Amino acid sequence: MADKVKEVAVEEANRIRTLASDAARSGAYLYPIRVSRTLSTSLQLTPTLTLGLGVTVFMFVFTYVPQATVMAFTSGPVAALSAAVLVLSESSTVFTVLSKNFLIEDALVDTFDGVLVSKNTTDLVSGGRQIKAGGDPIAKLGKLITKPFAKFTPTALIRYVMYLPLNFIPVVGTVMFVVLQGRKAGPAAHSRYYQLKGWSTTQRKKHIEEYKGAYTSFGVAAVLLELVPVASIVFAFTNTVGAALWAADLEQGSVTPHGTSPNLQEQAKKAE
Repeated sequence: MADKVKEVAVEEANRIRTLASDAARSGAYLYPIRVSRTLSTSLQLTPTLTLGLGVTVFMFVFTYVPQATVMAFTSGPVAALSAAVLVLSESSTVFTVLSKNFLIEDALVDTFDGVLVSKNTTDLVSGGRQIKAGGDPIAKLGKLITKPFAKFTPTALIRYVMYLPLNFIPVVGTVMFVVLQGRKAGPAAHSRYYQLKGWSTTQRKKHIEEYKGAYTSFGVAAVLLELVPVASIVFAFTNTVGAALWAADLEQGSVTPHGTSPNLQEQAKKAE
């Protein structure tokens, strides 16, 4: 029995090591930090920023102390930090559900499609919406043919709640929580891309499995950025831009499961 447990542990360690290596080599984590001119388009962000600030303040006022108190028994000296990360994650989840479903969904879709048009992948976008004549990528976007981004499903909520107890494990648990969230956030960022491609569920799963490391690294970076109070709304757009830039690179064949386009790191440094 002991040998079997040891064998399983070794296999799991090797799997995690391979995933981490693929994630690091992919460079996909750089996409969320890239800046696109698409974001200079006039966006009505004031109501959303107000919502983000309100949700974050509410969560810290009413949930931080109770959670920090409980974590003091499990996390010791890092309880305050772990509780803060947990509350930020909870605030981000509440904010995401409200804002992406009711306030900025259309703006995110336009941003994603606009970036694809600007990267000369108009044919891909034309499968999901009408394309008009014009010079500006956003101005070219016509009426949607298909409704894109998936709503926050009960399954996603249940999975999120199941992961929450990991935060009671000092440091390691918080890291695991972020990584597990990132594994789901990565593929979710490309839901519009899959729809434009017209892929079946089987095709999507095959693609996601092939790019598992890259999606994990992208998702972790995106999750961490969206944990930033209030500014998470801005990062929701930059993450969408990053996802679209990655989709464009995939379409142009300049990225593989084990590495991004040669100019990505240079462009990311310029964006900084």
